[in-house]
Amino acid sequence: MADVVKKHSISFELARKMVDAVVAKAKEIGASENVVILDDGGNLKAFIRMDRAPIPTIEMAQNKAYTALLGVSTQDFFNFIQGDPSLLAGIPALPRIAAWGGGLPIKVNGELVGAIGVSGAPTVQNDIDCASAALVVVSDVVPVD
Repeated sequence: MADVVKKHSISFELARKMVDAVVAKAKEIGASENVVILDDGGNLKAFIRMDRAPIPTIEMAQNKAYTALLGVSTQDFFNFIQGDPSLLAGIPALPRIAAWGGGLPIKVNGELVGAIGVSGAPTVQNDIDCASAALVVVSDVVPVD
């Protein structure tokens, strides 16, 4: 049917495995993180707040995941907009947009199926490292048609 689009979305099972991977990495580096996983439509699929993860970074993690639904990491997004003063001034002012590292798109066979946002560690690089640890789980997934 030409008026219907077939798409894939992240499952709860995969989201849970990704959260577990972030928690393991955060414990390894001594960080406390908030982890948000959204499906391809921006709906909350999974959330966890580790003990001592800062409360304000809950919203930051949500915004990182939402921004990553653009299909690029939030760090790459920042790198893109920083060269254009009008983009740098305007885009970060939009609701739910985060232009710092820790948000990654979740893709399976090149198709965007969701996004992850991680926030709360002492450095943005810690957030990036923890989010990246979750994508290792995705590389083991074989999508079902």
